[in-house]
Amino acid sequence: MTGSLTVTADALKSFVRAVFERAGMSAEHATTVAEVIVWANLRGVDSHGVTRVPRYVEWIGAGVVNPRPAFKVITETAASVLIEADRAAGPVAMTAAMDAAVRKAREAGAGLALVRATTHTAALGYYTQAAARQGMAALALAGSIPIMAYHGAAAAGVSTSPISIAVPGGSGGPIVLDMATSIVSLGRLAQARRAGQPIPEGWALDGAGKPTTDPQRAEIPLPMGGPKGSGLALMVELLTSVLVGNPILAGTVGRPGRARHRQNGFALAIDVSRYGDPAVFAREVEQLVAALKVLPAAAGVDILVPGERGARTYEQRSREGIPVPAAIRDELNAAARLVGAPLL
Repeated sequence: MTGSLTVTADALKSFVRAVFERAGMSAEHATTVAEVIVWANLRGVDSHGVTRVPRYVEWIGAGVVNPRPAFKVITETAASVLIEADRAAGPVAMTAAMDAAVRKAREAGAGLALVRATTHTAALGYYTQAAARQGMAALALAGSIPIMAYHGAAAAGVSTSPISIAVPGGSGGPIVLDMATSIVSLGRLAQARRAGQPIPEGWALDGAGKPTTDPQRAEIPLPMGGPKGSGLALMVELLTSVLVGNPILAGTVGRPGRARHRQNGFALAIDVSRYGDPAVFAREVEQLVAALKVLPAAAGVDILVPGERGARTYEQRSREGIPVPAAIRDELNAAARLVGAPLL
């Protein structure tokens, strides 16, 4: 086993880019995937960072991810577009979708881009914060295969269906909410599994549908807020998948075995300048944040707004580097060897 290390964001992006270029992606697409993945590590969302690289490489080899997709616009209106992504890597498809949504918003005030047939979208906050930095309020959704329990069921029935909302902020930058509809992501469970750390009660079920705190047995995340989380996940499937004629859950729920991975995406941008003065909007956001910060805090609690912890981690890791544990480094180097890329 190689040792753990701390690496700069640029060096990590270079490594990831090289892996995906050797795996068959164009330089442009490999760069996009590297940017999105390493952004998650910079923000401290390591479950959606470079730990995903080996699985993406595996999916390319299995034909799940198409490294050379041919995007096609299926439907387009003044304010919307439906993109057939041809099994593109999720970061490539969602970056293109949010770019399209922003362009539509510039023209029509609000823009919607729907993505049909993509793969793991990585951290949705990347796309919404990018839009917010361009003066947009933004929403991103992703629907996928059943991996989370539906409330009241002892089996997977819905996806963890991530949701991200971002708005332009004041001096502190955009306010970015990025969450799954599950209590915990599969990536977080995988991290606990590698570390051999018990998970809290109420996080997950085992393969038989029984509650467990053993990370080696935990397979099915539970929904956040019970019926609220699973209800949100169901609605995300309807908006991202059923709406574009590419349903995922209906044909896979209750079927034996794990469904083949696939996703659909949703990106919405709203041009703040069409509905008021952006400077006034930013000032109001800043005033609201300030008001929340001076509320009486519970003992030992730091009152934070969405994305604040990630922004702090981003600044720290941009200065000090990104930690890569030994086990993750080994997995990354195994993926690099598989495609003939330089090791980390």
